[in-house]
Amino acid sequence: MAVEFGEFKGNKIIKLKRDDQDPYPFSFGKNKAKLIVENFEDIKKFAEEAGTEEAGAE
Repeated sequence: MAVEFGEFKGNKIIKLKRDDQDPYPFSFGKNKAKLIVENFEDIKKFAEEAGTEEAGAE
């Protein structure tokens, strides 16, 4: 996974990419990062649930 840091409208953001050529990075700022950290365990459980993969993912 590739990670980049940048700015959007004067605010710091982080971009997560599957690889360096990923045309659709997942980007978010500090407030959403804090929300993700606070709810990490629930997000992890959600990601690990069997039978919920989206078509074309990964």
